[in-house]
Amino acid sequence: MKPEPATATNTDTCADGCCAPAPTPAPAVASGRRAVLVRRVRLLVTATITYNVVEAVIALTAGTAASSGALIGFGLDSVIEVASAFAVAWQFSGRDPEARERRALKMIAISFFALAIYVTVEAVRAFFAAAAPESSRVGIVLAAVSLVVMPALSAAQRRTGRELGSASAVADSRQTLLCTYLSGVLLAGLLLNALFGWWWADPVVALAIACVAVKEGRTAWRGEHCC
Repeated sequence: MKPEPATATNTDTCADGCCAPAPTPAPAVASGRRAVLVRRVRLLVTATITYNVVEAVIALTAGTAASSGALIGFGLDSVIEVASAFAVAWQFSGRDPEARERRALKMIAISFFALAIYVTVEAVRAFFAAAAPESSRVGIVLAAVSLVVMPALSAAQRRTGRELGSASAVADSRQTLLCTYLSGVLLAGLLLNALFGWWWADPVVALAIACVAVKEGRTAWRGEHCC
């Protein structure tokens, strides 16, 4: 007696490297739940854009005033997060979001790479010029606030994206989570400069931001967020 062929499960992989979605539930239930999740994605995207616009303005202004490459890099990352959120918003504005997913992921990846290039150039320039940035209380407060806000927002994005089976929504959640990590690194760098005068901590933090951005850009480009 021949064994029955194995059935596909949610651990199978698609041709593009992403995990295949879980078996589709009953059509009526799936349709209603999907509508709820799509609305939730749009609300989370709106919240992400709003917060990051405010964050970018504050960070770039304070970073320019203090000549802080790390703070400016953090502000630019906020701009990239806005671009990423707009990519997801564009995807879910259409009737068939899945058809736009790969393009949305490419847009997110390119934004990461652009951030990494700019921050790396500025960090290297500042390091070899031995340009000591001024301390920034505004930057310290901003980094601390982001450490509280970003994890909650990222978790909500990730849960919704995974349930919906959207790689781009999960990618955007990783973009938001990246902001959490960068907030902690930025806070450490700003405090070291303010308390001990360790000016070199600023370009080092900026380079750390660039390295993480490259990693996340590669992940988005390959479409691996859904796995």
